[in-house]
Amino acid sequence: MIRTFFATAAATALLAFGAHAATLPSGWTAEGNAGTGDPNGVVSAPPAQGPGYYYVSTSGGVTGGGSLPGVGGSGNPTNGSNVITAAFTAAVGDVLEFYFNYVTSDGAGFADYGWSRLLDATTSDEVALLFTARTTPSGSSVPGFGMPAPAATLDPVSVDIQDGATTWDVLGGSSGTCYQAIGQGCGATGWVKSTYAITEAGTYTLQFGVTNWNDAAFDSAMAFAGAKIGDVIITPPVDPSAVPLPASALLLGAGIGAMGVIRRRQKAKA
Repeated sequence: MIRTFFATAAATALLAFGAHAATLPSGWTAEGNAGTGDPNGVVSAPPAQGPGYYYVSTSGGVTGGGSLPGVGGSGNPTNGSNVITAAFTAAVGDVLEFYFNYVTSDGAGFADYGWSRLLDATTSDEVALLFTARTTPSGSSVPGFGMPAPAATLDPVSVDIQDGATTWDVLGGSSGTCYQAIGQGCGATGWVKSTYAITEAGTYTLQFGVTNWNDAAFDSAMAFAGAKIGDVIITPPVDPSAVPLPASALLLGAGIGAMGVIRRRQKAKA
């Protein structure tokens, strides 16, 4: 059984072709696995600045990399990733907007989550939480349960997961898989718009993060694109000529995920 899982994970990784090396814009910083991607699987071109997008994934994440203070629920974050954009200035009343799409292969109580927030560029303090998304077996995945309430306006206001929609190369060996049966929390939110009016003039950055919850198997990830403040673009359109990740790196991620699954699911659910 273990041998079969490794073979399946390796085959899934070899099929991945749209994730790129961490070709992030100048001035951006990342922790864990962050990069750019082209439309593939369940993640289509974003509504703005497409056809590519940026992403953060728990596949290849680091310990604590995508965790967010103030998140509740039974259990703890494990590994994840986050990325911070270059600084930008904004005046009072300027409208910040972007799109995000959260995809999870976990479900059944293992409550992975994604988020974004506006940070003060000088102090790195949180100014506003801009969205939350969380894996749940039932009910709305956006906004995420047991998480602080977003200050931004979301469209749609709440989103149930699109059951079974997990085929996405950014998930590595978890692409196309689900911890439990269809209808148990695995899937995608589709593209959701976040809009926030700046309340104080200043210099800011955007931070995006995603984390595994209670284990490091059956990964989750998030795409984002279309960020702008007024007419100023924060997330430049993705360069379609970016070089794809080598198959060896994808296979390494699949192998690590498989090792986590071997030890995984005999603990209590979140």
